[in-house]
Amino acid sequence: MNLRGIAAITGMGELKPSRSPEGKTTLALLARAARLAWEDAGLQKRDIDGLLVGPPTEDSAFMWPQQVSEYLQLFPRFLGLVEMGGASAAGCISRAMTAIAAGQARHVLCLTGGVWDTSIFNTLEARAAVMSSIEREFDLPYGPMGFNSAYAMAAQRHMYEYGTTAEQLAKIAVDQRFNACACPEALFYGQPISIDDVLNSPLIVSPLHLLEIVMPCSGASAMVVSAADSVQDLAQPPVYVLGIGEYCSHNGIAQVPDITITPIRIAANMAYRMAGVTPADIDFLSVYDCYTITVLLTLEDAGFCAKGEGGPFVLDTDLTYRGDLPCNTHGGQLSWGQPSYAGGMSHITEAVRQIRGSAGERQVEHRDLAFVNGNGGSLSQQCSLILGRER
Repeated sequence: MNLRGIAAITGMGELKPSRSPEGKTTLALLARAARLAWEDAGLQKRDIDGLLVGPPTEDSAFMWPQQVSEYLQLFPRFLGLVEMGGASAAGCISRAMTAIAAGQARHVLCLTGGVWDTSIFNTLEARAAVMSSIEREFDLPYGPMGFNSAYAMAAQRHMYEYGTTAEQLAKIAVDQRFNACACPEALFYGQPISIDDVLNSPLIVSPLHLLEIVMPCSGASAMVVSAADSVQDLAQPPVYVLGIGEYCSHNGIAQVPDITITPIRIAANMAYRMAGVTPADIDFLSVYDCYTITVLLTLEDAGFCAKGEGGPFVLDTDLTYRGDLPCNTHGGQLSWGQPSYAGGMSHITEAVRQIRGSAGERQVEHRDLAFVNGNGGSLSQQCSLILGRER
C-alpha cells in the first residue's frame, strides 16, 4: 500500500532549548509544546484522537503514554510509546501516518522532549543507562565513552578507508553554526566558528573534537499529523508526508558488519520509492547530526554523493541556508541543541518551517521537497521522511 500524501503535518510547537532544566519536569515541557502544536493547527484539544510520545528522561517509563495522556487530559483512540533513540521523532511521524491510513485516528499528536542535566550527562552511570546489557558487559569496562566512542570509531574507519580529513568533518560544523547564527532560538546563536576553531577545540575521542559533538540540553517539541482530507479546514498550510522508510541493522556498534555503511541506505531508498522521487529532486536536508560524521555518512548513504566521497563533497558544497544543498538550516543539534528526544524532532520542525516559508532570515530559496532523517543509537536504527508542499 502506498501511503504517499495520506497525511500531513498541520501543527507544530517547539520550546527554545535550555542549557539548564530550571526546575522544569518533562511533563511540564511536553504540555507546553503540545498546546502550541494544536493551537498552531487551529485545533481544539478535543480534536486530538491519537497520541505518540518519545521516552521520558527523569520520569518512570511505566505506562508513559498513559501518564502523558492523563496529564494533558487527552482521551485518544490510538496511543503509543516510540523508542528508537534519536530516530524516535521521525518514527512518531511514520507511525502517525500509518495509524491515519488504518483509520485509527484523524489528528495524531507527536510529542518528544525532556530534561537533561548536563552536569551528570557524561557520568559513568549516565552512559550505562543508555547501553544494552551486552555493551555494559563487554564495552564499558574497557573505557568507552558511550556514543562518543562509537561514532569516533566510525569516523576513524572512514578516514582510514577513504582518506577523509579532520578539516572536511570540521566544515560540516562550521556550515551548521553559520545557519544557527540566523536562528535566534539556537543555543549558539550569534557565535560563528571557523574550521580552525573546530580543530583547536578539545579532542574528546580521536578524531572527534568538542565542536563536532552534540550539545545536550532540555526542551520539548510537538507535531500534529492529520488526515490529508481534513487539512483544508486548518490554520496552517499542510506539509505532506510523501515517503517513509525505516531500517535497523544492529544495536551495539561492535555488531555492525561495516562501520562505514549505515541503515540509512535502505531507509532512505524506501522513502524515495514511496514518494516517487530521487535525491536529485530534494531541495534541502534536515538530518540527524549528533556528530559531524553522522552528517557525512547520511549524505553518502542517502545518495547525495557516492560512498567514500563524503569528505571532498562537504568541503566543496555550501551546506548553509544560502548554499546549493542547504543542510540543517536551524544549526542542527550541533549548534541548535539536543533537548533529549526533541533534538530529532527539531529537524522535522525546521523542515516544516522551511516548506511553509516561515523560516525568516534563513529561508531557503527552493522549498518543495525535504529529506529528513532520524538516527537512533550508534548508527543503529534509521527513519527517513520525505516532506513536501504538494500532495
